[in-house]
Amino acid sequence: MTSSFPPGTPVVQRGALVLLDPTTGAVLRTITLQYNPDTLTRTLQPQGVAAEAGERSEALRLKGPAHETVKVDVELNATDQLENPSGTDGDTVARYGLLPVLAALDLLVNPTTRALLDQDSAARTGAFEIAPMESPLTVFVWSRDRVVPVRITEFTVTEEDFDSQLHPIRAKVSLSLRLLTVDDLGFTHRGGVLFLAHQRRREQLAALYRSPGPPTTGFGTPPGGS
Repeated sequence: MTSSFPPGTPVVQRGALVLLDPTTGAVLRTITLQYNPDTLTRTLQPQGVAAEAGERSEALRLKGPAHETVKVDVELNATDQLENPSGTDGDTVARYGLLPVLAALDLLVNPTTRALLDQDSAARTGAFEIAPMESPLTVFVWSRDRVVPVRITEFTVTEEDFDSQLHPIRAKVSLSLRLLTVDDLGFTHRGGVLFLAHQRRREQLAALYRSPGPPTTGFGTPPGGS
């Protein structure tokens, strides 16, 4: 697999995972996908209102945003950098293979050493409740029209090839992401604001869709309609 393109080929925007400071919004790290996945699977589970006795109309009510998960399989390959080590990260890849990018992904689901030591220190001083430090906000970027706060719920790495030092040089990463909504973060949290912007953009895109209308579907006039 190669990342080179023939002359004149349009540059394709790449997906990314971006870490933001939840307080300031500063970008802490950007993990750009080396190759965009061929497929992206989204699953939406609506939050309906349970119908109470005598309240059948509740079946049409939604009590909050749907629970949405995204699954992607990402391919990583150090071959290009090893063949052309003059790039910005060529020396690093030559020494460590894919370990740096895999470590960056690992840290998305692990607390820092500092956070662990702080928790241990608080426990040793007799703190009754120890609130874990808030992690950076992870944002999944899949085009300018889909920028969403997420939590990684499952992360699987398959290392497929190694150099002479047993550093991985080819790997597949399977990610399961759950979109975080205002139900999770609140309306004033930076992630909640990002979700509302995403939802608003989704509504704008839906407004652009023009259905051919009932006559072409065989639906006709609903029963009881005039």
